[in-house]
Amino acid sequence: MVTVSIVTYKTDLGELKKCLDSLTSPLVSKIYIVDNSNQQYIADFCKEQDKVEYIGSENVGYGAGHNQALRKIVGTAIKYHLVLNSDVYFSPDIIDKLAEYMDMNEDVAQVQPNVVYPDGEMQYTCRLIPTPANLIFRRFLPKGLVENMNYRYMLKFWNHKTEANIPYHQGSFMFFRVKCFEKIGLFDERFFMYPEDIDITRRMHKHYRTMFYPNITIVHAHRAASYKSKKMLKIHIVNMIKYFTKWGWIFDSERKNWNKQLLNELGYKK
Repeated sequence: MVTVSIVTYKTDLGELKKCLDSLTSPLVSKIYIVDNSNQQYIADFCKEQDKVEYIGSENVGYGAGHNQALRKIVGTAIKYHLVLNSDVYFSPDIIDKLAEYMDMNEDVAQVQPNVVYPDGEMQYTCRLIPTPANLIFRRFLPKGLVENMNYRYMLKFWNHKTEANIPYHQGSFMFFRVKCFEKIGLFDERFFMYPEDIDITRRMHKHYRTMFYPNITIVHAHRAASYKSKKMLKIHIVNMIKYFTKWGWIFDSERKNWNKQLLNELGYKK
């Protein structure tokens, strides 16, 4: 069986309904809506939805929100859990296909499908583990000056037609094997928002395969809030400082080795 968690914050009900319509697979046993805005209109909406359990919460952050659901299922018979953004939608049979893939690959802890924007354009959600330069330069320098860096960091040279063991999956759709949380732990709650997906994927990657699976595709109506809001930009910067303080700013041998290995496997040429 599969459980799902979606963290909301004053979320539009039309967006949330479209997301829930993707989760009608009979494999899905429970959908946890963790509402970090603790809004009555979301609670009322959830009461009308099949398989949905509403969890009202103060704004504890993205990873901590999902942890409220994960603590209910880790150690139970649930095999797989999907961490999902409300702005994602897909064909309901994708859940079945991902569960089948995981059933056939016992050493895989996490899998992510191909991700596109609503217009069908590719979203580059598989990436190298970032260095400070990857995140600082690409954000604040002119696009032309960082084009080559982005090309490498976001793996744009790769055609995304083959499976690959990726150490960093973007967090809008993260399909996990539940028992692996018992080994590596849950989301690190010191990160309010943004680097929690980098952190948990690399912790999974250290012990298991974390795979990109290109045979299926989902749609992510990505909002990129930190590019539009000074408040969200500040949150992004503060939490990336916490991330690099944890893993290393300049010296991060794991990052160096894994990135080099992945570039070689994908055939990157300078």
